[in-house]
Amino acid sequence: INAGAQTAISRPQPDFAGGENTQIGVSASYEVDLWGRIRAGVEAEDFRIEGNYYDYKAAAMTLSADVARLWFQLLVIQEQLKLIEQQIATNEEVITLIKARFGAGQVKGVDVLRQEQLLEQSKSLKIRFTANRRQTLNELAVLLGVPPQNFELELADSLPQLPPAPAAGMPLDLIRRRPDVQRDYRFLLAADRDMAVAVQNKFPRLSFDLSSQARSNNYSQLFSNWAYTLGANLFAPLLNWGRLRAEVERTEAIRKQELYQYGQTVLTAFQEVESALINEKRQAEQLAILRNRLRIAQQTNQQLRTEFIYGVSQYLDVLLSQDQEQQLQRNLLEAVREQYEIRISLYRALAGDFELPSR
Repeated sequence: INAGAQTAISRPQPDFAGGENTQIGVSASYEVDLWGRIRAGVEAEDFRIEGNYYDYKAAAMTLSADVARLWFQLLVIQEQLKLIEQQIATNEEVITLIKARFGAGQVKGVDVLRQEQLLEQSKSLKIRFTANRRQTLNELAVLLGVPPQNFELELADSLPQLPPAPAAGMPLDLIRRRPDVQRDYRFLLAADRDMAVAVQNKFPRLSFDLSSQARSNNYSQLFSNWAYTLGANLFAPLLNWGRLRAEVERTEAIRKQELYQYGQTVLTAFQEVESALINEKRQAEQLAILRNRLRIAQQTNQQLRTEFIYGVSQYLDVLLSQDQEQQLQRNLLEAVREQYEIRISLYRALAGDFELPSR
């Protein structure tokens, strides 16, 4: 529906029918959707809207996973700093003991140097963990949309216990949950509707036009007479040098591309879930082995220290055992961090839905 008005001045005064200087009127046109071309175009845009919404949900889920990963990484770094403080204190106590033994001539000077080297190694690790904490805080601040300068976060005092692993469910449930799968499916439907529009552009079109106008050469007689026109138009392409056929082929190629992309996304979803489940099981077994190794190393270290006090074993054996125990403690925390990240990857692979906050 359109409205129009125009006016002009002619010299000499015009005197012809249908060409008056002053005109005002309203016109309306309507195309009959004989083949569903217009409806297919509207459906294509609706599917794109839905696809972009699922793309937004996929981005939000990725952001949530990254925030959770950095949160647990900060918790692990906090535990690493606590551990390294304990290890530094332990190494300093052993140095005091070794120096006393060295003064009594029971150990060599090189044993003192070895223990001091282990202490300096622990201090170096403390510096590295402190730097990692600041860098992780900065990265988390950027994800949260706040300036990283002087950004601090209150963390829990200890690492939380992971709940049991979720059930993967049926493959159809996974397809329905994953926003990236739903996104590519909507884009596939949109491409299919675009192809339908391209095909239907080759067919005739039927439209109706209605117009009403008032015309005059002067303003006083403008609304004296009205003219009405009702017409029907039938438009059919006859010769376009293959342009419409080429457009059909182009949209068909895009539809195939979206189909292959959708299939690849579905396969990737299955692969991510299966990999996360395998990693979850493998990491649980790895943690059990590390805890067992640490328990044995602690018993061994305690036994060697007792024997060293009574002069039965050499200090080098105590040093190697102590270094191995401390390394296993750090490895265990790294394995726990990896376990958190694997669980986050599993949750993200299984995906899900979320509701927008009400305004």
